[in-house]
Amino acid sequence: MATLSVSSGTTVDEIAARIYRISTPVEIPGGSGFSFNQYLIDDDEPLLFHTGLRKLFPVVREAIERIMPIDRLRYVGFSHFEADECGALNEFLAAAPRAEPLCGQIAAMVSVSDYADRLPRALDDGETVSLGQHSVRWLYTPHLPHAWECGFLMETESATLLCGDLFTQGGSHHPPLTQDDILEPSEAFRRKLDYFSHTTSARAMLQRLAELQPTTLACMHGSAWTGDGAALLRALADSVEHN
Repeated sequence: MATLSVSSGTTVDEIAARIYRISTPVEIPGGSGFSFNQYLIDDDEPLLFHTGLRKLFPVVREAIERIMPIDRLRYVGFSHFEADECGALNEFLAAAPRAEPLCGQIAAMVSVSDYADRLPRALDDGETVSLGQHSVRWLYTPHLPHAWECGFLMETESATLLCGDLFTQGGSHHPPLTQDDILEPSEAFRRKLDYFSHTTSARAMLQRLAELQPTTLACMHGSAWTGDGAALLRALADSVEHN
């Protein structure tokens, strides 16, 4: 990845009850802006989903501490093994002595058990973890959009799908939560970079996610989105299948 420069301050916004989007805008030399989002669920057993790049750890840490002391973190989760997903994992484990990496069985087997300074809690497909008032369910989605170990977390109380790289939107500045169309801009971004694996199982996995009836989609890049998540996921399946 090209050298990144932070173009302005990291922002923190509540997108659902006690679920916070932490977003850092960056500029990529020779390219356009981009954003890296993490999601913090502040509960009895707080969860951070995505760590951000290792070099962004200081600004993400500062953002978390606007909400709660960082040493309260209990879980550090991510969709798949990639620098922007878990690059700062060990920095967070050092700052939060009780925190465990949270990932799927495949990620634990192929990468995380070796990389992480603390053994991960490896989840089976469909396994649920209680955080207190919130609960998250691991959904194994191999190669959707990429990586064998890929999966997402569904926060069941607020119907928030922590959907990783699905619906990635380019650009560095976005509203924290929108009802506007994110399918067209995210699909334009996908077609330009072709970061999907084009797995033959994509439609079935997107349909399974749609059946959960999410009302908030917590995207890793760009705005989070609120509305009929089932319809949007099915529209993504149509678009990926035909384009």
